Amino acid sequence: MTSQDRPIVSIRDVRKTYATGFQALKGVDLEIARGEVLALLGPNGAGKTTLISLICGMARLEEGIIEVGGHDVVRDYRAARRMIGLVPQELALEPFSKVRDSVAYSRGLFGKPRDDARVEAVLRSLSLWEKRDAKINELSGGMKRRVLIAKALAHDPEVLFLDEPTAGVDVELRKGMWDVMRELRAQGVTIILTTHYIEEAEAMADRVAVISGGRILLIEETGALMRRMGSKRLTIELQTPAGAIPPALERYDLTLSADGMSIDYAYDRAAERTGIASLLHDLSQAGLRLRDVRTTQDSLEDIFVNLVKEDP
Repeated sequence: MTSQDRPIVSIRDVRKTYATGFQALKGVDLEIARGEVLALLGPNGAGKTTLISLICGMARLEEGIIEVGGHDVVRDYRAARRMIGLVPQELALEPFSKVRDSVAYSRGLFGKPRDDARVEAVLRSLSLWEKRDAKINELSGGMKRRVLIAKALAHDPEVLFLDEPTAGVDVELRKGMWDVMRELRAQGVTIILTTHYIEEAEAMADRVAVISGGRILLIEETGALMRRMGSKRLTIELQTPAGAIPPALERYDLTLSADGMSIDYAYDRAAERTGIASLLHDLSQAGLRLRDVRTTQDSLEDIFVNLVKEDP
């Protein structure tokens, strides 16, 4: 196996117990491939922040092994940390510093020599070059978040952690940040994304890892996960309102809307028989006249909520 084939981040049996006795991580195993975008999803208190803190060296690793680019984060901390860029959720920036100076300073923190051309390239890639001489406190919230990413990229890391990168920004800026992530992925940067916006993970991630109660519940390719666990719903609009589900249809899992004008039917799209054909026949036999029929698929959010709900 060549270095390009090995996972760029390898986490093996990692556990973390705080002085209070709280066990934040309970034997986490996770491998992240070079160049992929991994979405790390989990409710508050699930262990996301603890895991990222251990990988990035902001918390002490006492049990288990974490390697970044083949470098052990404890024994070879400096080499491992040089490979990592971290974009925190908090907008922790020096308000009176100029954009270009702030990014150049971050590069120097990692012992990199001055490189004005590289700083310019980073700023241009994030549409910040026109703001290079602006002070941080003159920028919008979305621009400040772009500066955080620029600072994290200044030392040319191979792994980028984005902790809630679009928190607190509007929909237009969020889509702009997605474009930035796509460009970084195209450049070969490995991205680990934590987010509360499930559609962000659905749109951006190659794989999804769900963490809850300090354990990884599931790691799967995003599309495959949705195909395997996502159900579809058939919504049947009626020409006239129904007062109740007819007794002849009780064998189906049906939900009648409050106004009686539509019926929802949940089914497994992967099942050999969905039951749709027989349902439509039985609806007609029961005297219900259809106006329209449409289908919708569970989102990643639906799947995530159900997974966490089922976690004991």
